[in-house]
Amino acid sequence: MKGRGFMSEDTEQFNSQERWDAFFMSIALVTSLKSKDLNTKVGAVLVDGDNHIVGTGYNGFPKGVDDEQLPSGREGVWLDTKYPYVVHAELNCILNSIVSVKGCTLYCTLYPCNECAKAIIQTGIRRVVYLLDKHHDDDSYVASRRLFDMVGTELCQMNKEAVSGFLRMCELRPYL
Repeated sequence: MKGRGFMSEDTEQFNSQERWDAFFMSIALVTSLKSKDLNTKVGAVLVDGDNHIVGTGYNGFPKGVDDEQLPSGREGVWLDTKYPYVVHAELNCILNSIVSVKGCTLYCTLYPCNECAKAIIQTGIRRVVYLLDKHHDDDSYVASRRLFDMVGTELCQMNKEAVSGFLRMCELRPYL
């Protein structure tokens, strides 16, 4: 059997940007696996104009905080839930970046909330590629879309089938 490298020849069905988007979204999905959140695992990857990764992040508690010391539940009194303590994947990605993120593209597995949208806009990220939009009608996400629209941030929802197809085309078995 003739070796075909990392990708199969079927990648020609994607244009270059679609291929890069699927590649980086795949990395965001793998990054989400680092999250210890029992309910929602979110990953994010920041990429510069040369398609170099400049940051990664996942949802979790701040650095140095013992995961066992804080609540992980979603219901009850707000201070007794995870929500006031978790840093979202998008913000972690920005904070973990190794260079300025101005002009970068953010790949995230879940559409950003309004708080993350503000950080994305303030840091000059020009494009957001997301996979899921499961909170589309919640106020926080409506506000997020309004903010992105006001400043002209490019938004692109990835097709799940495109990401799945990309992953199927990867030939990692010879390396495992």
